[in-house]
Amino acid sequence: GVVTNVAAFGAFVDIGVHQDGLVHISALSSTFVKDPHTVVKAGQVVKVKVLEVDVKRQRIALTMRLSDSAPQAGSKPEQRGDRQDAKRLNQHQSRNQAAAPANNAMAAAFAKLRG
Repeated sequence: GVVTNVAAFGAFVDIGVHQDGLVHISALSSTFVKDPHTVVKAGQVVKVKVLEVDVKRQRIALTMRLSDSAPQAGSKPEQRGDRQDAKRLNQHQSRNQAAAPANNAMAAAFAKLRG
């Protein structure tokens, strides 16, 4: 494919479909990459392998580490939305716990002060 843009988090590569794929900074090389600009330049022709296609989010995950294996079809990573929903649920639960009076010595002392 052809590198179309280089960002701090990786490089976008045109692989001949209507959507550019992203090679994450961690998949640019088998060694540590501090700055993607040191590995690839816009317009450069690179060899990539497709790791994952997310049709719902219109994203294509690519790698330049050709020895990488694609994840199994059944093993999907946790979706970002799922984590946000879980965080929202945890915040809601902790708010409910804070509103409920605690049955401990401190609560009893405050209740005594209130009268």
